[in-house]
Amino acid sequence: MSQAIVNIGLLVPLAIVIGYYDVRYRRIPNAFVLAALAGGLALNGIFGGLPGVATSMGGCALAFVLMFILHIFGAMGAGDVKLFAAIGAVTGAQLVVPTFLVVVLTGGLLAVVSIIRAGTVVTTLHRVLQILVGLLPGWQMPKFAVPADRTHTIPYGVAITMGSIISIAIFRA
Repeated sequence: MSQAIVNIGLLVPLAIVIGYYDVRYRRIPNAFVLAALAGGLALNGIFGGLPGVATSMGGCALAFVLMFILHIFGAMGAGDVKLFAAIGAVTGAQLVVPTFLVVVLTGGLLAVVSIIRAGTVVTTLHRVLQILVGLLPGWQMPKFAVPADRTHTIPYGVAITMGSIISIAIFRA
């Protein structure tokens, strides 16, 4: 059995459970993140021995750093950072960057659908412009409060898990 099929077999149930919790409660339980991390380490160890475990740990570290940078800017929650680190342990270091790009695209699509459904297209585009201006030298990055109504936030765990499955299907098949 190929490693891609086994990885997808691990990630599909994870995507269903995390998708439910993230959409319903806007939380990603640590137990599921730890299960994904342990599963990723074990699978890479089974398929690649000690070098596979090292690749898995490198993937976890690289994925953590990429998402943590977004967390510093307030774009990701801590649960999203931990989840993507666990996904990095599943994919291994070589697939973290392509998976990150697919996750960002999946999250962008989810964001577009969310702002259209919420009717906040103009407000969102105005805030994006403020953020882009804040990146210019001499300008200050704006801070936006997290909406009190959590239905106006994006359950990014859905984008992370779905983007990861898509990435493995594309790059490891």
